[in-house]
Amino acid sequence: MFSSVAYDTACHRACMQWRSATRTSVMSQAPSISIVTPSFNQGAFLTEALVSVRDQKYDELEHLVIDGGSDDDTIRILRHYSDGECWKHLHWTSEPDRGQSHALNKGFALAGGNIIGWLNSDDRYRPGCFNYVSRIFQERPEVDVVYGDYTWIDEDGCTSQLRREIEFSYFILLYHRVLYIPTTATFLRRRVFDEGNWLDESLHYAMDFEFFVRLASRGYTFLHVPATLGDFRFQRASKSCTSPRKQLEEKDRVMHLHSPVLRQLESPAVRRATAALLRSCAAAMRYSEKLMRGYYFDRFRLATIKP
Repeated sequence: MFSSVAYDTACHRACMQWRSATRTSVMSQAPSISIVTPSFNQGAFLTEALVSVRDQKYDELEHLVIDGGSDDDTIRILRHYSDGECWKHLHWTSEPDRGQSHALNKGFALAGGNIIGWLNSDDRYRPGCFNYVSRIFQERPEVDVVYGDYTWIDEDGCTSQLRREIEFSYFILLYHRVLYIPTTATFLRRRVFDEGNWLDESLHYAMDFEFFVRLASRGYTFLHVPATLGDFRFQRASKSCTSPRKQLEEKDRVMHLHSPVLRQLESPAVRRATAALLRSCAAAMRYSEKLMRGYYFDRFRLATIKP
């Protein structure tokens, strides 16, 4: 006859075995992933973006390229690959739109995946990215937005720097001049869009910044993961290179709109001085965290996905 201790031990063992089996079953059902790529006359880099998605070899995958009516090699490239046997995940449209934000919203509305990524047509994903992100979302069901580290690459696709990022901070996000959440290395749950969160189409340079600030202010959960997920390309035609001033102007407007401190200040001079102080504090917080974590000591080494 079982003693109470033996009975409790047997029940505990059976319970743990059931939990383990359930966890294995759930984990084996990988969530579907949709990647949305806005495109306009970036044919010189588009192939690398497309191949970086395909080479993930992720089973439940769709890649939506929303082109704004390109007149370079883009359409030829899309037709060539979408006809291929191993490109059934690739779907594309090409028609005039109202800019990058509009194209992305069209793609987000069409996306059917449980996890959604935003990959610009001149950027690329790192090997192993999708499996890693899928595992994180399964292990952390409370998380809405996952972002990781990334690299800087040049026009030829050569890596110049590893950019390791900080843990999420709303204060730093709102006030720092640099957006430390890179869209190339960011993934979102489908529920973010199901609940009516879209890009502000009036913005053309800081729409990603405004989007993340708005999500954070509404209580969505962000998680930084210490893995290199994407490559961000610096090239002459990119907005980051051609329009840094316009990008900062839009960012400033968004910051003043969302800041509970700046909104209360009536004097423009006081508002500017306070904004400069807050921005300096945010910069000091970000740089000191990166310094303490040793991020500046390995920025020039080639990064790989952590298992």
